[in-house]
Amino acid sequence: MTVPKLALTENTEAAVGKTRADVVVIGIVQGADGPVLAAGAEVADAAFDGTLADVLGTLGATGKAEQVVKLPTLGKLPAGVLLAVGLGKQQDGTVTAEQVRRAAGAAARALAGTDRAFVTLSVLDLHAAVEGTALGAYAFTEYRSEKGDSPLARADFANPAEGTAREHKATLKAATTIAESVIIARDLINTPPNDLFPASFADRAKKLAEANGLDFEVLDEKVLKRKGFGGILGVGGGSTRPPRLLRVSWKPAKAGKKVALVGKGITFDSGGISLKPSAGMDDMTSDMSGAAAVLASVVLAAKLKYPLEVTAHIPLAENLPSGSAYRPGDVLTMYGGKTVEVLNTDAEGRLVLADAIVRAAEEDPDYLIETSTLTGAQVVSLGNRTAGVMGTDEFRDRVAGIMQATGEGGWAMPLPEELRADLDSRLADLANVTSHRWGGMLVAGIFLGEFVPEDLTWVHIDVAGPSYHKNAPYGYTAKGGTGVPVRSIAAVLADIATHG
Repeated sequence: MTVPKLALTENTEAAVGKTRADVVVIGIVQGADGPVLAAGAEVADAAFDGTLADVLGTLGATGKAEQVVKLPTLGKLPAGVLLAVGLGKQQDGTVTAEQVRRAAGAAARALAGTDRAFVTLSVLDLHAAVEGTALGAYAFTEYRSEKGDSPLARADFANPAEGTAREHKATLKAATTIAESVIIARDLINTPPNDLFPASFADRAKKLAEANGLDFEVLDEKVLKRKGFGGILGVGGGSTRPPRLLRVSWKPAKAGKKVALVGKGITFDSGGISLKPSAGMDDMTSDMSGAAAVLASVVLAAKLKYPLEVTAHIPLAENLPSGSAYRPGDVLTMYGGKTVEVLNTDAEGRLVLADAIVRAAEEDPDYLIETSTLTGAQVVSLGNRTAGVMGTDEFRDRVAGIMQATGEGGWAMPLPEELRADLDSRLADLANVTSHRWGGMLVAGIFLGEFVPEDLTWVHIDVAGPSYHKNAPYGYTAKGGTGVPVRSIAAVLADIATHG
């Protein structure tokens, strides 16, 4: 885990005057006639006799989102370098939290190798600046013989003008803990499948549970068979590395609501006998992103001591073709007794999730939140940065709204009743896919809904695109695992703790 040391300093004027940092960071807004200094830059501007915006404009700064411009201070400030990072255009006269988060991330990436940087973006939104800095500084270098530039080592944030020192410290702690939890998920996702498989994932989860006072239980293949977890066993049957089902739980002394988390943990997905094309198959190391997210989220709940009982149910399997692999045409008896005809072994995530959902529902939670890299149809429908959110209408809309507020981007999608008939099977209670490709994301949600009790408030978050970023880094998003939707789950848990 690579998290820079993050700390609060005094107010902006005192902190800039006394700083021993290498760099002072300010935000600039994209104005009609050039860059406009954002709040927090006043002291730096005074050191340049009120000409800082003009100087930055001369150097090509526009304030465009995530644009970074460095300027030597020539002794005008204690730090040797001033870094101006673009926040983009104001929206209705304000800068949003997501603009601050992305700008802070861009600044952190630009400061790789810097021992210490003083950041003034915090006066706009301390929580967003801390998250953006910590996540923007992330680098996964575990498997590189040459590590390259070290990540940003430290960032100090000026205390905002509003609020008390105690409130600011609480904000710093919460934002840092959330960022650390996102990084737990990113590290898991980025670990290659030869090192991360069901048993080794379980070992890592156990260590995290023990370190954070969580209850931990693992069911191996023998117990799964004895208890009838046909979905998990079917999917994992083709691998020499057998499946697991984890239960990781945070139970405070005074818990309010009970929340179940379920995350898909396919540690590698070849498609099984319905083999995927070779191009892009290496991305399927990320098919356990949902499992990583819910594990990180229950750890977060413990660290921030949410007054909720939060339990993560994590089905883990490796989907490979072999003589023992499940086949198209097989009928699986799922945990709880429902039967499923397998028409495509590459629609495996819904099978392991169905088992885990039934088990989670046995504990009578008030809410069930499931997330998974479930369908390529999600990417076709909503692209790589917007998750599809389905489930109980009111809760679905609540979660989608929270995802948009966190910057992770969720969009409410329907579960049309007429599509259920397309999952009818000639042999079993239902089939795992339809005979057509229409509405694939929605059909997968409908399939999962068949295993959710009617009276249980639930949501399914399809993060097939948002969980893994294949291109160059941007904002606070690194190449590889993103950790989506950990921040959103954290916000949903906090909302449930507050409003029920």
